[in-house]
Amino acid sequence: MILARADRATRRYGEVTALDQVSFEVRAGEVVGLLGPNGAGKSTLLNLLVGVRRVSAGRVELFGGDPRDRANRQRLGVTPQETGLPPTLRVGEVVDYVSAHYADPVPRAELLDRFGIADLARRQTGGLSGGQKRRLAIALAFVGRPQLVILDEPTTGLDVEARHSLWEAIRSFHADGGTVLLSSHYLEEIEALAQRVVVLGQGRVLADNTVAAIRGIVGVRRVSLAAAELPELPGVLGVETSEGRTHLLTADADQLVRDLVRSDVAFSDLEIRPTSLEEAFLTLTAEPTEAQPTAAQPITA
Repeated sequence: MILARADRATRRYGEVTALDQVSFEVRAGEVVGLLGPNGAGKSTLLNLLVGVRRVSAGRVELFGGDPRDRANRQRLGVTPQETGLPPTLRVGEVVDYVSAHYADPVPRAELLDRFGIADLARRQTGGLSGGQKRRLAIALAFVGRPQLVILDEPTTGLDVEARHSLWEAIRSFHADGGTVLLSSHYLEEIEALAQRVVVLGQGRVLADNTVAAIRGIVGVRRVSLAAAELPELPGVLGVETSEGRTHLLTADADQLVRDLVRSDVAFSDLEIRPTSLEEAFLTLTAEPTEAQPTAAQPITA
């Protein structure tokens, strides 16, 4: 079942095209990660799907209908990138207010405990830290027992412990049949949670596939080794050095190893592995070349 869909969705702001004929779907039971550099169109796409903005051309659907329809929005939970909370209300009062909009909300104590903020129930939101406000904003997305939760940069401002606590809450929601569309700048977050990744660049879909497939499709491998000094080698896309090891990024690991042997340089502890999602992401969103997919040729399964 498709819960959210964009079909050649375009959004313009004056002369600026924020989204250019974007098409993708979110199916029931998925955790979909949305990646892209600043200005790629991620927040614009999410705003279209939740009905905050309208498309300039194309179509978006939420639960098979108009995202602005109240019945459809009742089945949705959202945490936008920026959230305003009434500063004089206590945390428990904010939860009660949002809960009143749903027929069967999650009980206040259960919700606050799930997101690790039970001890804040009597605190005014105006006195909370940025991280505490963010955790409350995320918790509110789950109040109405939604079928689909859309989270825009949910863990910005959270410490490592709070971030991992949120990950566990998302995994629990997903294990119970929930669906999540997650936009994040933390690539490790997408790797930890998502089964599918949609990469946006310059307002278009560059890739839509599994995490492993996106790593593999870009064709980049990391060749790591210990060596005192290396000559200039053909086919090397990037070089990093850390803790006495050199890491070479290449599209042809076999040829690079052959070139290393022919160079007659002493090396040891050779290791070849796929790129991380971060390396794949940087490759996909770089300026296109003849060997690299362009925005007009999205990578799909």
